[in-house]
Amino acid sequence: MALSADIPATPVAAAPRPVSPAGARTAPPCTLVIFGAHGDLTKRLLMPALYNLVGSHLLDDGFRIIGVDRVDSTAAQWRDGLRAMMESFTHDPNAEFHPATINADQWDWLAGRLDYVQADFTDVDAIRALGAKIPGNAIFYLAIPSRFFAPVVETLGKAGVVTQKEGVFRRVVIEKPFGSDLASAQTLNRQVLSVLDESQVFRIDHFLGKETVQNILAMRFGNLIFEPLWRNEYVDHIEITAAETIGVEQRGAFYEPTGALRDMVPNHLFQLFAMVAMEPPNTFCAESVRNAKEQLFEAVTPISPSDAVRGQYAAGTVDGRPMVGYRESPGVSPHSNTETYVALKLHVDNWRWAGVPFYLRTGKGLGGRRTEVVVQFRKPPMLMFSGTETEDLPPNRIILNIQPAQGLTVELGAKKPGPEMDLTDVQARFRYEDVFTRSPNVGYETLLYDCLMGDQTLFQRADNIEAAWKAVDPVLQAWAKDETGPEIYEAGSSGPKGAEELLRRDGRTWYPLNGA
Repeated sequence: MALSADIPATPVAAAPRPVSPAGARTAPPCTLVIFGAHGDLTKRLLMPALYNLVGSHLLDDGFRIIGVDRVDSTAAQWRDGLRAMMESFTHDPNAEFHPATINADQWDWLAGRLDYVQADFTDVDAIRALGAKIPGNAIFYLAIPSRFFAPVVETLGKAGVVTQKEGVFRRVVIEKPFGSDLASAQTLNRQVLSVLDESQVFRIDHFLGKETVQNILAMRFGNLIFEPLWRNEYVDHIEITAAETIGVEQRGAFYEPTGALRDMVPNHLFQLFAMVAMEPPNTFCAESVRNAKEQLFEAVTPISPSDAVRGQYAAGTVDGRPMVGYRESPGVSPHSNTETYVALKLHVDNWRWAGVPFYLRTGKGLGGRRTEVVVQFRKPPMLMFSGTETEDLPPNRIILNIQPAQGLTVELGAKKPGPEMDLTDVQARFRYEDVFTRSPNVGYETLLYDCLMGDQTLFQRADNIEAAWKAVDPVLQAWAKDETGPEIYEAGSSGPKGAEELLRRDGRTWYPLNGA
């Protein structure tokens, strides 16, 4: 174990920064310890998010960052590598973080607070020595493979660095995937909570850092025009889609043992489901919101394998470019049965949603890229327009656009100009970029800031995690025994035919991937 030069006891001078956003408080001084300092998550998302927080003047001058990894490196080499990566994003329009330039003052402020420790994640003596250099608040961020989560938390406990004192907090951020099924999630929770109190654990899902995801709560509970209609008397069904045009690219080795269901459903899609379907919390505080989510998850009937479809993309054409099939991707077995697409039907057994199906789908190599929630309403009970040009009214829909479009779309019927009563579909749209000044955001800024402030509202609680796994566990168990494998679909299509049949048997169809 090698240690870098001593971490300075006093912070470096602050470089000029913009004033903080209206109403926002600067986070308290803290040392952020990042396990996995040389990993992609740190370089591509955490550092850009921290850079953006500097630009928003939300970090205290006493803020410091210590990177921990087994890579033989110095603090200067780590800083130089991060700066080079940040600069590379300015030339990559497809990067999640794509500024025109890197502001020298912002970067210098951040770089002056970066230090590096070369150490094994489970070396108790090394972590104890690291802890001796952290006199005050600390957050330990596990930006590492999930197999290290429990061992690192155990090491933190043995080293005595997560023990909280009066006026000093110690917190741990755990990335996804949090378990690979119900049993492993329960085991991981037991291991983590044997060392930490639940109030110290921040299970992160970067989907919840997106403004448009948080806007679902604002839209539902901040506007009286929506909430009275948000129930089974008026809603026919709800679709939640997270469709990607890209394939697994170079991540085949990670994706092979994971698959679309584990990668996306118990976390990202269930969080969108919770935002859309939970009851109004009593207050917008962490426990009220997470209690409301838990009540919803408890009402979900475990998904029957007959209500689940899995697919795997074969070679095809996406956006005019050829794409190799999943089984031809690097790190993937030529006989792989890993699903790259999943569609599910959820039933919620509560007063609000009884009888309303929720259809969830996610996949790679599809013919459209979009994350959205489609709330489709029932048709009017009386067709007063019989005998006119409009014999059958199209359904009304509210579409919550998450990405790439960001905002809200409402589909309704309106009369066509002319002497006859003839209705047609029209759309009313709200788009974030039309109303708000776009600010840099990779989805981690709010979550990192909330962790510094001790706000767990957008983080998952142990029972939330386990309830989501409980819902999908019957499907995972059935697929593990099923040797037929996933249904093959062509890259660039809308997915496997079985997904269309899942809705067709209920007399419904998916909202098209090239819709609003």
